[in-house]
Amino acid sequence: MMMREEGIRKEEGAVRFSGSGGGGGGGVNLWNEELTNDVRKKIEKHWSCKTLDFSRIDENNDKEKFYVLSMFPYPSGSLHMGHVRVYSISDVLARFFRMRGKNVIHPMGWDAFGLPAENAAFEKGINPDEWTQQNIANMKSVMEKLCFSFDWSREFATCDSDYYKWTQFLFLKLYERGLVYRKEAVVNWDPVDLTVLADEQVDANGRSWRSGAIVEKKLLKQWFVKTTSFSQLLYDGLEDPILEDWKEIKPIQRNWIGKLDGTFINFEIVGHVENCREKEISIWLKRPEYIDRGKFVAVQPGSVWTFGVKQEGLLPYRLKNPFTNESLPVYMTSEVKYLKNNDVYLGIPDLSETDKNFATSVGIKCCPGLQESASEEELLDLREKICSEARERGIGGHPASFKLRDWLISRQRFWGTPIPIIYCERCGEQPVPETDLPVKLPKVKYLKLGTNPLKEDKSWLNVKCPKCGSEGATRETDTMDTFVDSSWYFLRFLDPDNAQAGFNVEKIKKMMPVDIYIGGIEHATLHLYFARFMNHFLYSVDLVPHPEPFKRLLCQGLVKGKTFRCEKTGKYVRSDSVELKNKEYVDKKTGNPVVMNWEKMSKSKYNGVEPSEMIENYGVDALRTVILAEAAPRSSLNWDEKSFRNILMWQSKLWDAVKKFNDVRSKSATNPSKDERSEEFKKLDLYLYDSRNFYVKKITSLLEKTFSVSVAIAKMQGLTNSLRKADEETMALSENYEKALATQIIMLAPIAPSFASELWSGFLKAPNRLSKEEGIEWWDKPLMEQKWPKVDEDYVEKSDGIVVDMLKLSNKTIAAAKEKKNETKKSSKKKLKVSGSTRND
Repeated sequence: MMMREEGIRKEEGAVRFSGSGGGGGGGVNLWNEELTNDVRKKIEKHWSCKTLDFSRIDENNDKEKFYVLSMFPYPSGSLHMGHVRVYSISDVLARFFRMRGKNVIHPMGWDAFGLPAENAAFEKGINPDEWTQQNIANMKSVMEKLCFSFDWSREFATCDSDYYKWTQFLFLKLYERGLVYRKEAVVNWDPVDLTVLADEQVDANGRSWRSGAIVEKKLLKQWFVKTTSFSQLLYDGLEDPILEDWKEIKPIQRNWIGKLDGTFINFEIVGHVENCREKEISIWLKRPEYIDRGKFVAVQPGSVWTFGVKQEGLLPYRLKNPFTNESLPVYMTSEVKYLKNNDVYLGIPDLSETDKNFATSVGIKCCPGLQESASEEELLDLREKICSEARERGIGGHPASFKLRDWLISRQRFWGTPIPIIYCERCGEQPVPETDLPVKLPKVKYLKLGTNPLKEDKSWLNVKCPKCGSEGATRETDTMDTFVDSSWYFLRFLDPDNAQAGFNVEKIKKMMPVDIYIGGIEHATLHLYFARFMNHFLYSVDLVPHPEPFKRLLCQGLVKGKTFRCEKTGKYVRSDSVELKNKEYVDKKTGNPVVMNWEKMSKSKYNGVEPSEMIENYGVDALRTVILAEAAPRSSLNWDEKSFRNILMWQSKLWDAVKKFNDVRSKSATNPSKDERSEEFKKLDLYLYDSRNFYVKKITSLLEKTFSVSVAIAKMQGLTNSLRKADEETMALSENYEKALATQIIMLAPIAPSFASELWSGFLKAPNRLSKEEGIEWWDKPLMEQKWPKVDEDYVEKSDGIVVDMLKLSNKTIAAAKEKKNETKKSSKKKLKVSGSTRND
């Protein structure tokens, strides 16, 4: 179990500070030195904890809530660059919206159940919980180094019994409402990992995604969640106006759900079938209004519903039509057209020439043809009547596509949430009473390959029946699919310490839905579908305020590294065994051609990069900035270590700017009157006023509306270039320079919090301050408490980049501005290129 309380005490002991901390002063004070890697490390060591002091939400204030959620990771052992990217994005947005005055919640936890931990436990001969907790500790330590401002007081892992107790509770609520059932089903069986696989876990060659074994088909008793009963709601919900930034996700969800142009109806098996424990077979019908005209059922060769029969022909059982009670013959045949993922078909000769031909070939009498006298409206009414009766009888009838199936959640493994069901010979299956939750996993020292402690630990397996009290009952030994654990975790984050319920409904209604959900596009199908289903279900029982759980989605692109693959053998080789000759890559030893490509980082492809190595070589803030700056969040990022050069140069420019500002202000004891200032000063002063407002407006829009962090960083570099145009007179006497430099540092804080905090402490040391407006917060607030800069009320952006407030500026200044405008039109040489954008001189 996660020891959150201990984590809180440790955090408070490390994080809390007094006085002018968090960027308000008291930095490392190495301003006489160049910004070397050693200096960066000292800065980050000093500031890292202090930048996290404001990460907790105040649930009692009246600020507008803003829920920033990044998909929690599987604790696989180490943080990879994909993690660094997604959590850097979420951290920037959390810090930004906090500075914008929102009451931000930014939690983190661990999606901790699953096969990797169980397999590692087999290999190492340890308890999977021990392996999991070690990995959590390792990954959390790197997250803390990276200054991610997660609210660790809300931390949990899905393998904590305090969490999965409520996963089991939700299972029982679904069970009570007939939305969970157990039936025999055809499953993908991995003979190596000895577990069921989802269709998505089987590759195009029919092999397991993990073990690589050829997947087998088996007929097993499995638990299902009736997600198809919510298909229409989930499909229609994609048009909910609350959903923003779902453009690339909606087609994925629609494609998964499919066109809801039919329904499934259950047909009862008639007759004895050896080795068959199932009582019915579900058949998809596109035209359920014609179900009474069905004459036969066809089964695809190789289907489990052939029960081992090899030769095509009549099978030794029949299916009863639930609306006519007619016993229909069942044939194994390849002469009818089966839809994808459907190996059973209801033959209706009146509707299909193919069906009619087959029926005739096997001696089934058919009508001359369909003589339809009913109107289209009457047929629709009949369709709805059939489906409505099927729903009432619990035999189907929900709108469904031919490819969508109910959610199979049974997994034949130890390391998962136990399914809270007990089997009694007298009473049948019985739900575990809620008062007996959680059903905890038994304590084990280690796992042995080919064994399952849930079946072998008799003290755990054998229990009393909760209904009749008999001693001969046994527990369910399957555990739940890990997608069940992650289908509601975003709700638990809002009330993680609640021992009486999974969450407090009033808290949920105040804080949901999630405002921005960040994660990989690979989770836009299954995880998102199951999370949406669970939230729709909870909405149907009035436990959440809105059916859709996530307002906005940001699916970040992959982090890719260079791979080198031998053209002849197809094997991946290490980069240090390759050289470039005549503009082509070859193997150093053999001289054979090598193909270079950009692919998702992977140890097996030798193109992974260790975040800890990058932190050691360049620093935390440089790593954060590079991974944010090099590509738009939704685009793939081709990792190139050379990118650090530009970011380190930018840091040096900012470092030098603060040093120079202090030096100049220390010398400027006198303050000449405005009339005595040079014309060049007035031009630069106006230019800095324009630049500050221009970039604040652009950067704010980029972060708030489109989450374009990479472009926002480019704009920040543009403001840096504007500041570098100032001469010493401007640095000494310009209030607009002072404001622009302060604005630059404040806007940098979400990107590089430690480095920005040191810049802020240096900025505050400068004497002879000029900004003294009433209410200004710069001088008495630490950096992490600064509000996000605003555009001045009198600022008006003009298309030529020259800004003039006619009411406030003198005629002489206006004339200078007009002169400047004319100069910019005459010469293109006075254009300043700024990271892809241009600001006029």
